[in-house]
Amino acid sequence: MNPYLESKKKTSRKVLIIQVIIFIAFIVLWELFARLNLINDFLFSAPSKIWKVTLNYFKTKEIYKHIGISLLETILGLGIGTVLGIMVAVILWWFPILSKVFDPFLVVLNALPKTALAPILIIWAGTGITGITVVAVSISLVLTIISCHSYFKNVDERMILMLKSFSATKLQILMKLIIPSNIPNIINIIKINIGMTWVGVIVGEFLVSRAGIGYLIVYGSQVFKMDIVMSGVIILAIIAFLMYEVVNIIEKKIRKNRGI
Repeated sequence: MNPYLESKKKTSRKVLIIQVIIFIAFIVLWELFARLNLINDFLFSAPSKIWKVTLNYFKTKEIYKHIGISLLETILGLGIGTVLGIMVAVILWWFPILSKVFDPFLVVLNALPKTALAPILIIWAGTGITGITVVAVSISLVLTIISCHSYFKNVDERMILMLKSFSATKLQILMKLIIPSNIPNIINIIKINIGMTWVGVIVGEFLVSRAGIGYLIVYGSQVFKMDIVMSGVIILAIIAFLMYEVVNIIEKKIRKNRGI
């Protein structure tokens, strides 16, 4: 095997081992501090209590309903926000005058605290999955538009001129150069949008939902049971991480197919 690749694999293994050790040490110390009353387990709970609560939710199968609803809202928000954002970015690239007109409005919209506007958006869109999905879309949409449009504009002008010299149409330039050359950037946007969409979903569920991981966290805080709150947070973190890893796998396959 190539010495460089072997060295890279060894480094990756070392990093993984260190990460696992840090994680285990954190859990052990947390449990130990809770048992020795060095931290207030009423406020911070303990890993053993969180595990019992989580296990109980899975045994009763109640958790599947909460995960299913939150996951549906997140996938809808992620899909709609990303696809719609890319489409708008394409329109702005296609019509530069529109880009100049709407640029200040997009900057203002991006600066607005969308989570603070969540109650208004839910009133407009309605409660339930629809309203929560709209909140999730609103958080990722503007960021996707601004990022994608910026990437599209920054494509090497010489490549565009070369295609034009071969009488390529604007559609051909878009499909053969602009979008293909920005696939890695679009994948990075999707990665960012996973976290952004989850923020929108959880905020929406805090406000109006009667089911979902956000509802579970709010319920736990209302009855002063930090085990439920922490259980919800950990489940949320695991699902978000798995979604991120799925995108990573897709990215690796695309890079392999394109020889990058």
